[in-house]
Amino acid sequence: MTHFRPHTPIVLALLAPLVLAACNKAATPAPEATGEHVATVNGKALPKSEFDLYVANMSRQSGREMAGQQDQLLDQYISMQLAADEAEKAGIEKDPKVRDQLALARLQVLVDAGLQKYLEAHPVQESELRPEYDAQVAALPREYHARHILVDDEAAAVAITKELKGGGDFAKIAAKRSKDSSSKSGGDLGWFTLDTMVKPFADAVKAMQPGQLTEQPVQSQYGWHVIKLEETRATSAPPFDEVKDRVKMIVQRKKLQTHLEDLRKTAKVEKTAAAVAAPATADAKPADKAE
Repeated sequence: MTHFRPHTPIVLALLAPLVLAACNKAATPAPEATGEHVATVNGKALPKSEFDLYVANMSRQSGREMAGQQDQLLDQYISMQLAADEAEKAGIEKDPKVRDQLALARLQVLVDAGLQKYLEAHPVQESELRPEYDAQVAALPREYHARHILVDDEAAAVAITKELKGGGDFAKIAAKRSKDSSSKSGGDLGWFTLDTMVKPFADAVKAMQPGQLTEQPVQSQYGWHVIKLEETRATSAPPFDEVKDRVKMIVQRKKLQTHLEDLRKTAKVEKTAAAVAAPATADAKPADKAE
């Protein structure tokens, strides 16, 4: 197993990255800088703290350190500042779409910072990790090892089932009669979980016992299956210490999910009809003008 899957859905906002410093600056204009700054553009000081955040975001997006490119990044940041100033002079902020984008950028930054602060005030305790690990292991799907013979029509599948029950060798018949690529290995499908198989096949396997052959052929979109379940086993879980950090992330997400649910319980929320209406597209035409 390579990863755990949380039991609860993860709110998209929990995973939102920090918005570029330039966007944050445009959404919430900073007061006149009094501390250390990296440049002055048309009389306006650019705070070092904002530039550092810009560098950090660029490093995160590129997946590598950008420390050796400070001069280049500073030039880019100054260009962004000039472009933003020009947009402000042109009144771009008054455009409804731009206004909404700025509001969303501000929302994302506040959410990210607020949830980080909540986690700092409610850190994950060591005592919470092992129970979560055990719960994740218990929820892992069972694995199955089976063989099958796939043919195009039911009559052929019934005849093969009768031949197998009469003592026929499954591997030899699969190699000769099955149209599936697994015929080369005697119909052996190896180990799998039920969620990786089409539903009719998975339902049949789930109801079988090791060593059992399907009484009736199973139909799927691929044809008719004659199935033999070889064995089953519990999915092997990685050691606790190996996935401890991932377990911690799951616990953090659950804490945040609970926190957000608690906020909704005490809030007065009223959804409007506009919330469920299809969003308008840029090239959409009014209904009365549609061709």
